[in-house]
Amino acid sequence: MTINLFDDACWASLRPLTFTRPVADLRIGILTIAEKWAKYLNADFGFNTQDYLSIKYAPKLNAKLFINGAICPDHELLTAVSGLQIGEVLSSGSDVIAYACNEGLTYEQAKQQLRPIDYKQNFLKIIYPENIFTHNPAEIRKDFELLTKGRISANISSTNQLLGDDIFFEEGAKAECSVLNSGYGPIYVGKNAEIWEGSLIRGSFALCENSSVKMGAKIYSGTTIGPNSRAGGEINNSVIWGNSAKGHDGYLGNSVLGEWCNIGADTNNSNLKNNYAEVKLYDYDNKAMRNTNLQFCGLVMADHAKSGINTMFNTGSIVGVSANIFGGGLPPNHIPDFSWGGADGFEHYKLNKMFETTAKVFARKNRLLEDTEKQILTKVFELTAPHRNF
Repeated sequence: MTINLFDDACWASLRPLTFTRPVADLRIGILTIAEKWAKYLNADFGFNTQDYLSIKYAPKLNAKLFINGAICPDHELLTAVSGLQIGEVLSSGSDVIAYACNEGLTYEQAKQQLRPIDYKQNFLKIIYPENIFTHNPAEIRKDFELLTKGRISANISSTNQLLGDDIFFEEGAKAECSVLNSGYGPIYVGKNAEIWEGSLIRGSFALCENSSVKMGAKIYSGTTIGPNSRAGGEINNSVIWGNSAKGHDGYLGNSVLGEWCNIGADTNNSNLKNNYAEVKLYDYDNKAMRNTNLQFCGLVMADHAKSGINTMFNTGSIVGVSANIFGGGLPPNHIPDFSWGGADGFEHYKLNKMFETTAKVFARKNRLLEDTEKQILTKVFELTAPHRNF
């Protein structure tokens, strides 16, 4: 089977995380949304996304099944989607969940032209950035079952203290002298990932392929460390997508970090206001703060963002693509994309300087900064110009 995952209006409400990727490329649980659908359906996948992203995230031309990239699969939904016939569209209220057709229709066209099938069950749709960490514990459990059902874990060293039975190590995964507690949720350790000595980990927790948890880390439930990343210090209910580093002491809670991010030593974020009020996050459409209705909400950091040592992030901070934050004091709750500075003020982070740094970061992972990446980042720089009012 071949599928395409399409962006709907949620692509805009999930900015800045989606400036550099389709919605279905968001990681929640252990896998990205696209990987979940592909695993369940045994399918190859592509993306119907923004034009400027298509140079990296291309559609599959032979796809006949199209699925909303903001919707996470479950068993009931899989049955309904798998049962779609050519010429049918599965919807719930105003949401197009999936459709099947022989010709390239957009989801808006599908809703108008294809035979409607009404889906009456509940399902999970990722609409805002905070939905990612809020639903991450449940998605770890679902992905854990999907990835480990009928399989036996690789050997786990006897130097560890294991609590509970829901602990799974892939081939090449290692841990020594650590406490792994799956009594509150499963623990998944990906291929060639490593938990260093003295770490304390409470599930649900996922450490993806080729990533590491550094010595003495304290990691709480609902946390995912994506592939090729490094984690240390204290982390609670947070998702780090991949190729990023939060390797030092400092607190990260109720947060989402994109790819190619780096958190400096002793950086902390607040996830609870002193007056226990509901937290607001910056909204790109309205250029204003939006109430999340959450009491606990920390940091949302888009791809390529960096913070210097001892950075302090306010409760409900949005950090845009390629922002670089440093210096003392508390920076504002919204740090625009391609900003350079901190609490004392910001200036534009020039594209050529950003590319120089990014090339060095990529080289550390044996990657080249290719023209497609530069084209996407250049477009994001242009799109986000109205939000840089300095």
